[in-house]
Amino acid sequence: MTLAGCVGRPPRHRVVRIATGSRNAVYYALGTALARIIDQDLPNTDASVLVTAASAENVQLVASGRAEVGFTQADVLVSGGDSAPSMVALARVYDDLLHLVVRGDGTIRTLEDLEGKKVSVGAQGSGTVVTVRRLLTVARMNGLDERQLSLDDSVAALTARQIDAFFFSGGLPVAGIKELSAKVPTRLVDLSKWAGDLRKTYSDVYVVRDVPLSAYQMPAVATVAVPNLLVVRSSMDDDLAFDLTRLLLERREVLAAAHPAAERLDIRSAIATLPVPLHPGAARYYRSIKP
Repeated sequence: MTLAGCVGRPPRHRVVRIATGSRNAVYYALGTALARIIDQDLPNTDASVLVTAASAENVQLVASGRAEVGFTQADVLVSGGDSAPSMVALARVYDDLLHLVVRGDGTIRTLEDLEGKKVSVGAQGSGTVVTVRRLLTVARMNGLDERQLSLDDSVAALTARQIDAFFFSGGLPVAGIKELSAKVPTRLVDLSKWAGDLRKTYSDVYVVRDVPLSAYQMPAVATVAVPNLLVVRSSMDDDLAFDLTRLLLERREVLAAAHPAAERLDIRSAIATLPVPLHPGAARYYRSIKP
């Protein structure tokens, strides 16, 4: 009798709100592409994109139920090597690289040169702020004249010489930084020597990655990088988590067309989300396609 009552029941309508970032950064580009894929490929599912300050705000939105999916840096979710208990991952999408952007005609060449300078440490609610605060702590620096500006506002302020430098954490290439470098003499500062201290003090998620000449037509540097994850609440329905993970991998070319950062997405990298665990539905998908 119960079974008969279920036969005629219409499929449950699903809503997927994706917390991203500013319109000129990687999260928004990939989130918008993912929303289109969901709308096209998942019946009875409506996807939308939320413009946010990025990682830290995204985690809050997902945790509170105001978004179903969020992009975030892994370091926002870990403290002392432990992950937030209510948050799980669908995939590691790519690595965020911490950019320290300065004018090419200025005198700033090292992190230490920022002492006494006007510097944007990232927008309030962003993962950039989390990483930069930790970086400045291990470098024992507290003499910056700090601003908390979005990427777009940071670009405008550096162009107008209202600030001396800005930080931004994102996948390569970051459109706003690429556009800035085409208009204003710009360079990036090497931050790689601080990665070991960040690992010792905070988490093993911090690694060193190169920013090649091809990214911005600026001299190559090495910097601190952190995995970027697509996260959901642990209570998300297993089938929905399975479907979302499947679309990420099966429609990777659509995501890569939206931003080159997604070109790095494959099954071997996608499952490497530790110390944040995989959602059981995502794990089921990866098992289903394991060679």
